[in-house]
Amino acid sequence: MELHADRTRCIGAGMCALTAPEVFDQNDDDGLVTLLDPHPPPSTHPAVQLAITTCPAAALSFT
Repeated sequence: MELHADRTRCIGAGMCALTAPEVFDQNDDDGLVTLLDPHPPPSTHPAVQLAITTCPAAALSFT
């Protein structure tokens, strides 16, 4: 799994950071998504998938 976070789409809602804090964070300056691990371990995949589906701006994806 390779994650992608589109900061141009992000609205700073923070759902990703709340759902999968080991993978996502928010930038202190602008509140937008920061991707901590573009290749997260399998143990985090359920939380990552939930973060992707609950992102209100559809700014997260994976390949």
